[in-house]
Amino acid sequence: MNSVVSEKGQVTIPKDVRDQLGLQPGTILAFHVAHGKLVATKQVDQDVFQKWRGRGRLPVGRNVNEYLKRIRDADGD
Repeated sequence: MNSVVSEKGQVTIPKDVRDQLGLQPGTILAFHVAHGKLVATKQVDQDVFQKWRGRGRLPVGRNVNEYLKRIRDADGD
């Protein structure tokens, strides 16, 4: 697969490559040169769960273990 560098230095990453790597609009790529080749690395947050922390709410009067047991037992029905 090839891509042409535009006058502004932009390239289009082929769709197959974007799909394989999970590149979505807004994905940050870090670029560096290694042995005369351009290398792009997808930047991932160190803690991928950080954005979800604190968003879940437990039912009143239950702790995490009780809640997980309840929902896991419900799946077995």
